[in-house]
Amino acid sequence: MSDLDELYQQIIVEHNRSPRNFKRIDGATRSADGDNPLCGDKVTVFVKLDGDVISDIGFQGKGCAISKSSASLMTGAVKGKTVKEAERLFHDFHDMVAGDHPSTDPKSLGKLAAFQGVRQFPSRVKCANLAWHTLHAALAGAAESVTTE
Repeated sequence: MSDLDELYQQIIVEHNRSPRNFKRIDGATRSADGDNPLCGDKVTVFVKLDGDVISDIGFQGKGCAISKSSASLMTGAVKGKTVKEAERLFHDFHDMVAGDHPSTDPKSLGKLAAFQGVRQFPSRVKCANLAWHTLHAALAGAAESVTTE
């Protein structure tokens, strides 16, 4: 295992053990539920918007290490960003982990690059993407629950 792979693994383990923004947001202006029936991951994302800026974000739920750490890192990455910037991150992250021919340079995603190896394990891609698709639904004001199936 390379030093970089080991660092990425440590980031995922740390965010699974101590997820950031693992909280319900009182007064959230948007929220959405997500479910990955294949492995049992469930997440609810809470977003508080101040105009077009994500002023606060949190998530609750249960899931595997990939799912929980992805949600943790996602909330840190989009907090303080505009909705447009968060949507760009959503597309870049999805491209990195699931794109047929990824054009996103993982280095441009900072710690989110820890998930670039997930693409080698197709069943885990859904785990990494669940919180992101749930955030996307929350920002769009979607009423239906997000599912990876």
